[in-house]
Amino acid sequence: MRVCTVWLGWLELLITKVRSGPNCASIGLAHEALVGVRHSSTLLAAAQARMAGGLFADRFCGPAVLHAADDLLVEHGFGALTIEAIARRAGVAKQTIYRWWPSKVEILLDTLIEDSNKRLPVPTEKPTAESIRGYLRGFARFLTRDPAGKVLLALIAEAQHDPDTAKSFHERYLGPRRGQERDMLARGIDAGEVSPRLGPDATIDALVGPIVYCALTGSSIPRGLVDTLVEDLLRPRPN
Repeated sequence: MRVCTVWLGWLELLITKVRSGPNCASIGLAHEALVGVRHSSTLLAAAQARMAGGLFADRFCGPAVLHAADDLLVEHGFGALTIEAIARRAGVAKQTIYRWWPSKVEILLDTLIEDSNKRLPVPTEKPTAESIRGYLRGFARFLTRDPAGKVLLALIAEAQHDPDTAKSFHERYLGPRRGQERDMLARGIDAGEVSPRLGPDATIDALVGPIVYCALTGSSIPRGLVDTLVEDLLRPRPN
């Protein structure tokens, strides 16, 4: 127990140093120390659990890694993006990245989820035809002007020939966002704001499909496209 107490004291000192001056390399060192005494006491197990929960990666290394991956994708494309390049740009050890992210796809998904939630939230207030129209216009801007939109397009393309990417992409991003979009549409129907010609999923596919296609092929999105889609597919309630 005395040995365990010494270890805990050393770890707490290291944690304090990391908090006062973020040093991503220290995270790996602290993690390895915790692994070495994992079974020594319940207190040590609790400390190890805090670290395993991603506290340090999220607070200190996480933003640097996500921003580096985002920037490098925009600059060089998905094919040239590597964990080594992300580590260099973020100023962290490659081993630290692999400790928290198994692949570059998972890093990009974290980037996409965070940026989408901040810059392209699905409307949660009482939906109207105008709020849905605004969401679709925001989606078009997101794909064509926001670096995170490039991440979304890259993952769509990669998912076409990589089953693992497709599975993770659907489970972590497409599925949850589709659920939010479906709820938005259902509430609009219940409120009498829109009367779609198709079922919920078919309607959403028909609304976002042309926008995604234009972005994927590098075509400009016609000015009146969103308005035409909303009018033809949603049939908004007349003012």
